[in-house]
Amino acid sequence: MPGGNKEAWPHLKPIFQAIAAKAPDGAACCDWVGEGGAGHFVKMVHNGIEYGDMQLISEVYHVFRNGVGLTNDEQGDIFAQWNKGVLDSFLIEISTDILRYKDTDGEPLLEKIRDAAGQKGTGKWTAIAALDYGMPVTLIGEAVFARCLSSIKDERVRASKILAGPSNSTYTGDKAQLIKAFEQAMYASKIISYAQGFMLMRETSEQFKWNLNYGSIALMWRGGCIIRSAFLGDIKSAFDNNKDLESLLFDPFFQKATANAQAGWRNAISTATLIGIPVPALSTALSFYDGYRTARLPANMLQAQRDYFGAHTYELEATPGTYIHTNWTGRGGNVSASNYDV
Repeated sequence: MPGGNKEAWPHLKPIFQAIAAKAPDGAACCDWVGEGGAGHFVKMVHNGIEYGDMQLISEVYHVFRNGVGLTNDEQGDIFAQWNKGVLDSFLIEISTDILRYKDTDGEPLLEKIRDAAGQKGTGKWTAIAALDYGMPVTLIGEAVFARCLSSIKDERVRASKILAGPSNSTYTGDKAQLIKAFEQAMYASKIISYAQGFMLMRETSEQFKWNLNYGSIALMWRGGCIIRSAFLGDIKSAFDNNKDLESLLFDPFFQKATANAQAGWRNAISTATLIGIPVPALSTALSFYDGYRTARLPANMLQAQRDYFGAHTYELEATPGTYIHTNWTGRGGNVSASNYDV
């Protein structure tokens, strides 16, 4: 994902593309991204999406293990089957191998690994950038916080002994149906994660005049990348159909995909919640989807509260762009606070 001087790229292109990983169609997974720091930024977002994909898989594993009672080998078989469909990806592939791997004593090695995750910072940087540029990249943020929560292992162990959960922590319904629901939930949540990542890149591209080629970026991620998957071809097609696509969720393919997955998506998350197993990434993906498709959110209440306690002003639906302060109590003056854009 090289960025930098545009005039330098033709001289470096043969070298970089010769040593780059190749996609299934033989295309080099390396191309010029944009001016300045565009390459570094796109790589950072790639890693943030990686955090999200890994967390989604981990949440499904958690539900299947603790809530459904599936063995690692059973989960490995499920993941192997998923890897033949819409979830075909490097991370599903390696998770299949991890689930099936046995230690020298014949027991699954995965179950011996301490549940405290490390991180190098790229997911955190993506979340910070999302806050800086006012983009709701919620899934990556939750994936980072999930690692933070895992790191306070000793505190969680103490909490597990004193904090109550649901009386029934085991799923007793149709296992095959729930497995299908989680496949749909993971697919829909991946769509949301990538949509959010591309929203962040679009915002920064506009601010820094990078003119990012989003279809090309999706193609670059098809090989040699942790998030490489068949799914990326659909993203490339979406931007081929409309290079100015505002959101992946506006593309007909992804509209249909999320609509078709919606019932299973909701069922999976509600089931996990009812049996007390945390699914922060899956949940925030659905919350974002519901918020994004809502024409009127309750931010009017937030604005009224802000104006009441801090004179931060608000806009009326009839006159957007004009900021008003109301003396809600009849006491005090009419001086308002200054405003700023995120």
